[in-house]
Amino acid sequence: QVTSFQGVAVRSLCTSSPHEHPEHGRLVYKGNLAKTILGVRFFSYSTSIFNLFMMPYIMLKSGIGVESLLIQAAFYGVIGFFTFVTPVTLHILTKGYVIRLYYKDEKDTYTAITYNAILAEKVTVFHQKDVKIPDITKMFTTFYAKTKSMLVNPMLFPNPQDYNHLMGYDKSPLFELEELKEADERK
Repeated sequence: QVTSFQGVAVRSLCTSSPHEHPEHGRLVYKGNLAKTILGVRFFSYSTSIFNLFMMPYIMLKSGIGVESLLIQAAFYGVIGFFTFVTPVTLHILTKGYVIRLYYKDEKDTYTAITYNAILAEKVTVFHQKDVKIPDITKMFTTFYAKTKSMLVNPMLFPNPQDYNHLMGYDKSPLFELEELKEADERK
């Protein structure tokens, strides 16, 4: 494949399409909030770390030191609460957000890429039969892969058939009954 870029010939040596990943399979979903979630969580972590290092210095230099141990404990408790609760809450709310989802046709497996607590990409591999749809709609859960909650936006699947297969909507209940009857007849 040769592409011209302002008069310079550029040759691509890649043999697979840009939507193929040799290890994970075909890219079927890409979350549009990945950079936003990464940025917000990074900002939250960095401000918390900054707060941890600067609060003792500010307390000593500003002369806010209070004689009452109870008031000091309450003040540090409030500061500590916001220092630790905000990043933990953001992690809990966004840990299931799927950045990318790959599908391997040969094995009928999916690979979901999410962010872990230290903002590194985490890989979760699951089979379509491991997908469970919650009985009650949950705020940050589209489906469960084994026991992990996952959040995807159905509108961001370029091919709606990929979403239908992921969720198991392409399986007809009549087809499953016929399979069960055939399995019973073979026994």
